[in-house]
Amino acid sequence: MTVHIGARPGDIAETVLMPGDPYRARWAAQTFLTDAVLVNEVRGMLGYTGTWRGHRVTIHGSGMGMPSLSIYANELIRDFGAKTLIRIGSAGALPTHVKVRDVILAQACSTVGSPSRTIFRELNFAPCADFHLLSKAHAAATARGTPVHVGGIYSSDTFYDERPDLTEQLLRHGCLGVEMEAAELYMVAARHGARALAILTVSDHITTGEALPADQRERSFGAMVEIALEAALG
Repeated sequence: MTVHIGARPGDIAETVLMPGDPYRARWAAQTFLTDAVLVNEVRGMLGYTGTWRGHRVTIHGSGMGMPSLSIYANELIRDFGAKTLIRIGSAGALPTHVKVRDVILAQACSTVGSPSRTIFRELNFAPCADFHLLSKAHAAATARGTPVHVGGIYSSDTFYDERPDLTEQLLRHGCLGVEMEAAELYMVAARHGARALAILTVSDHITTGEALPADQRERSFGAMVEIALEAALG
């Protein structure tokens, strides 16, 4: 048990999927895991552990933004022995060839700042995904016919951003999408010797203005969960 995670020793699996929304963690656990058990509900951040094809898996919310994710990722790795952490979340697409409902595999993450910035000081550390997870996720997405894109993303702690100049430069440099957690996940995992990957479903498009209707989100997000499970344990 930690300050933010009320699980007991042994409650958390070595493989952890991390959606931002705790209710999405509950949905994913009830939909994809067998015998899922609630192992954390401190501050309303839900975590469940069950099995997938005989493998133990925990699905635990991270909250919104890098500061929140940093707390849970640190404690899951340091205090509960998590070794593989996969973010399953949504992203806003930037280039027009990336469509709503497509999946983005974040090979690398750019960010203006994260909780790890104070550690690196003047160093511009480049956080990247675990290659083994990345390659397996790409194979899983391709096998199921899910449109998938691999490349760099931008992690921002500002949801209501008003920087059109930054969006322009991100597009110019080939950035695939924008989300709010992956860069810090990759940094924390690197620091503790864990594996990390962000698998993101495009829920809206920053350039075109298109957005996925609320009633279609869970159905579209299901593919992302299956890809994550295949990448970690398939």
